[in-house]
Amino acid sequence: FIGLLNARAGGRKFRLPTEAEWEYACCFGAGEQVDPCLTSVAWFKGNSGNETHPVGQKKPNALGLCDMLGNVWEWCQDWFTRDVAKYISAVDPVGPSSGEYKVIRGGSWRDNVEYCSATHRLRSEPKGKGSTLGFRVLLEK
Repeated sequence: FIGLLNARAGGRKFRLPTEAEWEYACCFGAGEQVDPCLTSVAWFKGNSGNETHPVGQKKPNALGLCDMLGNVWEWCQDWFTRDVAKYISAVDPVGPSSGEYKVIRGGSWRDNVEYCSATHRLRSEPKGKGSTLGFRVLLEK
């Protein structure tokens, strides 16, 4: 999808967020604490009615972004590693340059609340698909 988008973008370049960018966007202005009332910001197993929902029906975060938690897991650009500490740096950490799985963040409509967390992370095969996976793109400057 992003390849097709970039081919038609008139010189603009889109991409997935890195894991660090995703977490920053999710937690902006809140540190690691997001809204304590998860039902106001996320669709999860307890309130989703077992389905995805259109974006924007829940309260936005400090950046005005909706559905950073719950609704669908979001793909990140980074390859998954369990050894995250190895890649943490002071500015713009980037994970391994290759791997078998990509990072997904945020939880989904089918998950219990503990998965809908700014710090919880899972992995998925790059060709994975389903009603619990989605993405948001960044426009590079």
